[in-house]
Amino acid sequence: MKKHTKHAKLTRRNFGHMAPFEISILGTKCSIIKELVKEVSKKINSRYKLAYADASHNKDTVAPNYDEYTFHHSGSLKVDQAYQMNPNTDPILFSDYDLLFINGNHYQGKKQILILDDEKEASVLKRIEQLGDIAFLLNLNHRSEIFPFLIEKNPKISDLEVYSIHDIEQISDHILQLIEHNRPPLQGLVLAGGKSIRMGTDKGLLDYFGKSQRVYSIEMLERLNLKTFLSVRKEQNLDQKNVIEDAFLGLGPFGAICSAFQYNPNVAWLVIATDLPFVDEKLIRRLLEERDPSKVATAIKGKGKKFPEPLITIWEPKAYPIMLQFLAKGVSCPRKVLINTDVLHVEVEDEFIQNVNTPEEYSAVKKELHK
Repeated sequence: MKKHTKHAKLTRRNFGHMAPFEISILGTKCSIIKELVKEVSKKINSRYKLAYADASHNKDTVAPNYDEYTFHHSGSLKVDQAYQMNPNTDPILFSDYDLLFINGNHYQGKKQILILDDEKEASVLKRIEQLGDIAFLLNLNHRSEIFPFLIEKNPKISDLEVYSIHDIEQISDHILQLIEHNRPPLQGLVLAGGKSIRMGTDKGLLDYFGKSQRVYSIEMLERLNLKTFLSVRKEQNLDQKNVIEDAFLGLGPFGAICSAFQYNPNVAWLVIATDLPFVDEKLIRRLLEERDPSKVATAIKGKGKKFPEPLITIWEPKAYPIMLQFLAKGVSCPRKVLINTDVLHVEVEDEFIQNVNTPEEYSAVKKELHK
């Protein structure tokens, strides 16, 4: 008898305790930790989106009766709201940050930076079980020693890099390396689920280069070492490997992208449509080279076009919850997501992103390609 399951089995995004990538800092006073975060953030915030999670020491603080949002034209937003920490909602709160710094004196982080402070031995011992993945050590002063119980728990701790807490440049460089190492892997998604009503036949099966455009696009991305999937409607019933069927029905390309993220929310997706025959390997290679994982997406944009092309775009994992928020508002246009979020534009000549939607356009483009 088949076992009954109440919930769909979905692939979950890889989170730490609070965020996709987090580093807790512990081992000394909270004021020193906060100042360290402030100084390091000055060095790296131009490249990545950062946040800091701390606990208030103010015993007189009470939750507000209403949530207050104070906007400033500079882009500053101050928020005072009632919020109860919850392991299910905290990751949503921090889902679009490249790095969350955490005050490890209060909250746990998946990766840690340990500050060696002789006066805080008891504090570190109390949190010994939180020290499962120390990135590097910081000396509060030149006489700081590694506590014996740390060596007993992790004999290789003495091999870790040790910086002075004042070496902000070196600390920042090391953290930048950690962020880069945590860059989401990239996979390809060829959109072949459109109904091709104007064309009158499946645009993915049109032949521009001696093979169907589906096959041509997949092979192009695979030559660039991208594991590539074909996005299709369920009723297409394609018997081939690496197929993602639409799980978000009736939403066109928007639904196809969301379906890919539902299939694997831990990778970035390079999305390409099959009705763009002038998109070649050189253009895709440039898109890959200019990819910025700190953005919601890296998108191709025609120099003469007002808006970017959502179907020649690298969508980062942080795009998925944002797209679901747009969907909750009744918006299912991927271009509107790109227009209204933090996106890097890669500008190319307009002819590279020419769509082919009718038999007449197909005939004209095929002649031009074979000149």
